[in-house]
Amino acid sequence: MNNPAIFTPSSLLEHWQGHQRLTRVTIERFPAEHLFSFQPAAPMRSYGAMMLEVVGMVQPILNGVETGQFNWGNTQPDIHSKTALLEAWDANTDFITAAFSRIAGERWLARAAEFGIEQPVVDYVLYQVDNEIHHRATGHGVPASAGTRAATVRGTLNAGIVISSQK
Repeated sequence: MNNPAIFTPSSLLEHWQGHQRLTRVTIERFPAEHLFSFQPAAPMRSYGAMMLEVVGMVQPILNGVETGQFNWGNTQPDIHSKTALLEAWDANTDFITAAFSRIAGERWLARAAEFGIEQPVVDYVLYQVDNEIHHRATGHGVPASAGTRAATVRGTLNAGIVISSQK
């Protein structure tokens, strides 16, 4: 069987940055007054809390890919406003770009056994992208049955979202 490369580091970076741009638009459109309080369903966390998880995992994962040392520590930033979340998001986007430029090609297939599962370190990046997509979708999945407040959130999120290659 021929084994062509599915991703190169640059194509993986481009793929992730596309998701970063779309998630940023979703955060921008989420009503600030509901970002850290509205739960789509109990016992789910708020959309803001889910986005903080995404923000908090980027650096430990990419540092682990680069060095082989994953330091999870306290990965949850202490952020309570949309403005601060967007600033952290932008800083992470810059960190991602810089990290990809530093990570040596052979590091992507190095193996690590975080959480008891040995796998190529690139799989942690793929997990992070999947996790971001999942949490972003949760922000859009506000059911109409949740009432007026939910309808307001859903309507604001879905109004005129345009996917662009621009930051």
